[in-house]
Amino acid sequence: MTMREDLRTEQRASLQRPRYPYALLPRVFYASMDLFAGKATTLSKMKLLEMLAGVPYRAWELRVYARMTRRYHDGNAVRRGRDVVVWAREAQDNEFWHLLVVNEKMKADGVKGAWYLTSPIPGLMLATYWGLARFMAWLGMCGAYLFNAQFEDHAEHNYAAFVEDHPELDSQPVDNAVVAEYGPFDTWGDVFRRIMLDEREHRNHSFALAGKGELIVP
Repeated sequence: MTMREDLRTEQRASLQRPRYPYALLPRVFYASMDLFAGKATTLSKMKLLEMLAGVPYRAWELRVYARMTRRYHDGNAVRRGRDVVVWAREAQDNEFWHLLVVNEKMKADGVKGAWYLTSPIPGLMLATYWGLARFMAWLGMCGAYLFNAQFEDHAEHNYAAFVEDHPELDSQPVDNAVVAEYGPFDTWGDVFRRIMLDEREHRNHSFALAGKGELIVP
């Protein structure tokens, strides 16, 4: 099976798998985003979500480092904390790549960012989400992990649906130096399918950290 066939198979799997039954707070968050940016999954909306996506990982890093500092004498606690920090850094770097890739697609298509991408709106939203992420991490890391797992489940399904709704992406070749650093892809459809799989990996890892290993999907 080629990489392209594999990506298509995984997209079908994402589309066929029901969304996780989101809790009240995630549902309110998504409803607010739909009210704010519209229900349709557009490049502008995906760009905004990718700007927000790395915030929880930065909040986790601060929270876990504070915990490790208090429990530096506990080798097991330090090892567990370092595992979280290392992965959180990898995940936020990955989310930043998604932001760069979406931005490159908007530039390639000549798409002007929606009104909510105009300064200072993104900064205000990032500050608000940062406060929420810090509060959730302080309240309890398990709950913070679980919220993020639902955020990433939502993102995975949205990317799968976006490619399904835009079949023209599979006839659009990729000739972009930034995207080439993210990975080797023939079409923009495969680029977004790969992002979809990244979000699934973030979903799975977050569920694992939350002690919900039974919810991990291949």
